Amino acid sequence: MSEQKVKLMEEEMNVYRVQGFTCANCAGKFEKNVKKIPGVQDAKVNFGASKIDVYGNASVEELEKAGAFENLKVSPEKLANQTIQRVKDDTKAHKEEKTPFYKKHSTLLFATLLIAFGYLSHFVNGEDNLVTSMLFVGSIVIGGYSLFKVGFQNLIRFDFDMKTLMTVAVIGAAIIGEWAEASIVVVLFAISEALERFSMDRARQSIRSLMDIAPKEALVMRNGQEIMIHVDDIAVGDIMIVKPGEKIAMDGIIINGVSAVNQAAITGESVPVAKTVDDEVFAGTLNEEGLLEVKITKYVEDTTISKIIHLVEEAQGERAPSQAFVDKFAKYYTPIIMVIAALVAVVPPLFFGGSWDTWVYQGLAVLVVGCPCALVISTPISIVSAIGNAAKKGVLIKGGVYLEELGAIKAIAFDKTGTLTKGVPVVTDFEVLNDQVEEKELFSIITALEYRSQHPLASAIMKKAEQDNIPYSNVQVEEFTSITGRGIKGIVNGTTYYIGSPKLFKELNVSDFSLGFENNVKILQNQGKTAMIIGTEKTILGVIAVADEVRETSKNVIQKLHQLGIKQTIMLTGDNQGTANAIGTHVGVSDIQSELMPQDKLDYIKKMQSEYDNVAMIGDGVNDAPALAASTVGIAMGGAGTDTAIETADIALMGDDLSKLPFAVRLSRKTLNIIKANITFAIGIKIIALLLVIPGWLTLWIAILSDMGATILVALNSLRLMRVKDK
Repeated sequence: MSEQKVKLMEEEMNVYRVQGFTCANCAGKFEKNVKKIPGVQDAKVNFGASKIDVYGNASVEELEKAGAFENLKVSPEKLANQTIQRVKDDTKAHKEEKTPFYKKHSTLLFATLLIAFGYLSHFVNGEDNLVTSMLFVGSIVIGGYSLFKVGFQNLIRFDFDMKTLMTVAVIGAAIIGEWAEASIVVVLFAISEALERFSMDRARQSIRSLMDIAPKEALVMRNGQEIMIHVDDIAVGDIMIVKPGEKIAMDGIIINGVSAVNQAAITGESVPVAKTVDDEVFAGTLNEEGLLEVKITKYVEDTTISKIIHLVEEAQGERAPSQAFVDKFAKYYTPIIMVIAALVAVVPPLFFGGSWDTWVYQGLAVLVVGCPCALVISTPISIVSAIGNAAKKGVLIKGGVYLEELGAIKAIAFDKTGTLTKGVPVVTDFEVLNDQVEEKELFSIITALEYRSQHPLASAIMKKAEQDNIPYSNVQVEEFTSITGRGIKGIVNGTTYYIGSPKLFKELNVSDFSLGFENNVKILQNQGKTAMIIGTEKTILGVIAVADEVRETSKNVIQKLHQLGIKQTIMLTGDNQGTANAIGTHVGVSDIQSELMPQDKLDYIKKMQSEYDNVAMIGDGVNDAPALAASTVGIAMGGAGTDTAIETADIALMGDDLSKLPFAVRLSRKTLNIIKANITFAIGIKIIALLLVIPGWLTLWIAILSDMGATILVALNSLRLMRVKDK
């Protein structure tokens, strides 16, 4: 497809909300009908989110006509910059429109009541009594009206789906006089559809729960006054006031105040995070303690929670490999069932002297048992439930395909900096080796010198000084010089101080420099730390070490992944071999690859894929983007803080928390297992029921109960994914 055409289609894409989907099969049929509308180039239904993307021009009337077979109602989705408001309004409408069960299913209840009276008349007046027959006929007409409306249209068009099967089965049963069983088929099928709809709504509820997170209004400073205004009217740069106990309405940066903010809604972290000036806060999180003044940095449509909801809805619409298999299978399955049913009804009477009534009845039962309800919903409910559960736990999975692929991962590569480590250097060791200088005085001199250097680790030393209240700004440094490849020097109070490697002090011929000092430095370096000596031309004063601190959770995460059956965990880093080995050994990865450039990381991922097929890569989503893109599943850390991670990765861990990774792997594997079990069970129960045809034991009762039972069990099994916990 040309770039011009892609651009044209993107410009003309319109999104519509759809009400009335009863099953995935109906959603597929609606998509097919919409594609036939003149002026429509393409269409894509998102059954999980109940919406359709239409590429081209189509009116609401044309779309509703395309969905008339299911009486679908279509309404244009609001513009993207009203995403949050739209989903909240949807939720509110959903609650307001909630009607009592007896009203919502009045026709089904009335049809069931007629069946009950029908059987009562059957026992009192007999099976052939007119009153008995009319009660069953009434139940069929009332309970099956919507079924027949679609089924007859499908028959005329030779479009065979589950409603076609049921329509033919009911008509056939009525023709041979099985009014009671025909009415039972109609009512149980209606119950099955209602349960399927209920299950899908429950799965979607996992996303609706995200929609109530962010407040609709916020307290904002305007013209020196505090006023409550709607989030749609808040602009970037506005100052928002957030009181203790209130939810934060918009993303922004704290300009005044200190507090603890519960970010569980975004990152899945249940422990409140300390926040102070210049820290970022997100819409939907809870301010637990202090009063905060927040400068707005994003419009409502660009907030992190808005992006999460949008991407999760998009993810629900992505067809997973198992869904593609089911869709393809169902395409041929229904016509095959029609042929089998016809053969069962006709062959025994024609060639083996069987009873027409008996074998036509058996053929009708085959039609009913062949209904693919359970098979069709085996995947969508599972995918929607799992993605919704993951989103609430702080794991953003951007499609069913990535959910399934993560479950098949055999090896995981970790970028070291910012993933296994915190990505922020800290002072780990500081030892004074000369009694003639005080610890604080020496550290003050070190900080004053490092402040003037361009060394990347200088920030760690300055941060340590600030934490320990060690002043350094008043230290006068003269003749500061950077010694390339060795260290730095400067004059303080008439004394020249040096900070650098052992090699520097060897060259200076410092009198008390010994092999012991050099060995101490090597020990620190072997622990993955950058060690430096501080001294003068005459004596060694101390040793300081700085390192990128390993996350407390890294070792436990690697252990859990190995327990889950991940065969290989690899650390990829540009650090030297000594530092890499120290950190890699500490966290327990299977393999360590050091001194790598971005291209080397990419090449290594490709090499791993040739060996293990499915390889995941986890990093910060920025400097390791090529390797993330090349991996089977790219996972980004800290998605809540970086738009890049959310947009580029297949899966984003919203919090700066690696411990969510084992949960994501467990959830994906459980999803795969449940989908496989659902498909196997749905097909298996059909085969068992069909085998009952051979001895002539298959009845309409058994057929519809097996179909409905399979549908209920598959739906309930899928909904279990909503309860998978982050252990």
